[in-house]
Amino acid sequence: MDILLLVLGLICMLAGILGSILPVLPGLPLSWTGLLLLYLTNAIPMNFWVLGLTLAVTIIVSILNYTIPANGTKRFGGSSYGVWGTNIGLIIGIIAPIPFGFIIGPFVGAFIGELLYNSKDHKRAFKAATGSFIGFLASSFMSFVVSIMFFGLFVWIVLENRSLLF
Repeated sequence: MDILLLVLGLICMLAGILGSILPVLPGLPLSWTGLLLLYLTNAIPMNFWVLGLTLAVTIIVSILNYTIPANGTKRFGGSSYGVWGTNIGLIIGIIAPIPFGFIIGPFVGAFIGELLYNSKDHKRAFKAATGSFIGFLASSFMSFVVSIMFFGLFVWIVLENRSLLF
């Protein structure tokens, strides 16, 4: 049973790393689930501090993943219309079956939102949409780094307890 939980945890970890790049998969929750599965084995003693801290990091970073693109729009001179356009575009981009919709959606949403605010200023709309895109890249990078850290923690715990697991 321990080997099954270990393999499922590893699969969750790898899917979590992939999900940190592709917003279609819940990257950090998958990575955290991998850690939880590792701690559910009989060989690894339960550590509620590690699980609690990593869960808190997962929740905080997951929330930031949705707010950073909107803040990027605002930082690059976007109005509240652009921020709302970014959020709506992100949701539509994730749901819509178009390639790279999760990247295109916030950009187009911010652009359309800014054009609704001021249809004459295309340059400002493009600048705000660029801020949304940079915010998306920043949040994806942050999720990727945290997923890699969780994977490193997973590997470290497995190596520390390899005599009990194998």
